[in-house]
Amino acid sequence: MSITRPAAVAGMFYPDNPGTLKRTVADLLAGARGGEGARAPKALIVPHAGYIYSGAVAASAYVRLGEQRARFRRVVLLGPTHRVYVRGLALPDAERFATPLGAIQLDRAGMQRLSALPQVSVSAAAHQMEHSLEVQLPFLQQALDDFQLLPLAVGDATPEEVAEVLETVWGGDETLIVISSDLSHFLPDAVARKVDGATVEAILALNPHLDHEQACGATPVNGLLLAARRHGLQPVVLDVCNSSDTAGDPERVVGYAAFAFQDAAAAAQPEAEDEKGPVLLKLARSGIAAALGQSAAFDARHVWLQAPGASFVTLTRQGELRGCIGTLEAHRPLGEDVRENAVAAAFRDPRFAPLSLAEFDAIRVEVSLLSPAEPLGAASEREALASLRPHVDGVVFEFGHYRSTFLPQVWEQLPDPVEFLAQLKRKAGLSMNFWDTDVRLSRYTVSKWKESVA
Repeated sequence: MSITRPAAVAGMFYPDNPGTLKRTVADLLAGARGGEGARAPKALIVPHAGYIYSGAVAASAYVRLGEQRARFRRVVLLGPTHRVYVRGLALPDAERFATPLGAIQLDRAGMQRLSALPQVSVSAAAHQMEHSLEVQLPFLQQALDDFQLLPLAVGDATPEEVAEVLETVWGGDETLIVISSDLSHFLPDAVARKVDGATVEAILALNPHLDHEQACGATPVNGLLLAARRHGLQPVVLDVCNSSDTAGDPERVVGYAAFAFQDAAAAAQPEAEDEKGPVLLKLARSGIAAALGQSAAFDARHVWLQAPGASFVTLTRQGELRGCIGTLEAHRPLGEDVRENAVAAAFRDPRFAPLSLAEFDAIRVEVSLLSPAEPLGAASEREALASLRPHVDGVVFEFGHYRSTFLPQVWEQLPDPVEFLAQLKRKAGLSMNFWDTDVRLSRYTVSKWKESVA
């Protein structure tokens, strides 16, 4: 006898009228950004609250399927159990899942393969009223063409057990993996933004150690993060908000975020240089604002921020230097490097007192992104001076434990190469006349962006 799992939360989490539901989802997808020209993801993380709260965030992920809709013929959907205890992961005892938009055929062959795993069971009860899976279905029905569904309700399981399930049904380009999870629950708005920000960073770092205070779907999310590491997938954050941004009480909010997981090699293609500047400047200022206890919302969805990078952050006030700290070698994600250098420039530059809140609006932020340094290989100071390119080169001076650098911007104050090099030696703690055959010089170039005067 054929079994259909009927819609259980239509009319509560989303409209139960087919025409209204279709228009609602279509409007949410139409209002989402980033679908046109987007690379097809292998996996998504999406929220599962009522559409009035998190529908727009979910749409930011599903809109990425539109141009690739014919590619996906199977969706592996995992969500946490909210009503029934499950040890491991539970398959449904059904052949179809229904919504007001129609029935979706289940992938019985895939379910059969999974049933051989010890952590997988069959539980009609676990699926009967579970909304974390159901609310995704109308989006999938409108974002994709014909597809089969493989739904799993995730209970008490380890990340490794979830990852093993995903590996078993990973498939190829025809298979999309969707993880359903909200973020923090019932915290005040300001606290939730800080907690959710840390959770977003953990997901972007593929850190499979989230707990259920950070995300109600932490278990399936952790499993996906393990699998993503093994398959070389890179997450991109698409949208982050909480229920107070839409229709909720700001004293008790629920956090929502959407992520797409893509092949790391393809995802690492950088944005145009002129598009990086506003992102890096906002990131630097938001880091300083957060350190001053101010609201510091930042859109961190850019994949290139996760690639290693070296940066300097310079602060000025009324045209005068107010702090400058940076990194010469790329040893951490660029986004982290810019944020940490901004905070250090504001509060830990030994030449200046820590930045005060009263000064915050008066400073201008400049971010310099450094190229890898190349040695000059000069045998003498004369050769070194002849090799320097004024207004182009940033220069690193090294001798023993002495080290210093000047960004290319310093040429504006020291246009003469002799004076430039002399002051560089002085900055390192040596005499301006010093030279030794063991001196090492290297140079780099920068892409730089500075905030405009308000």
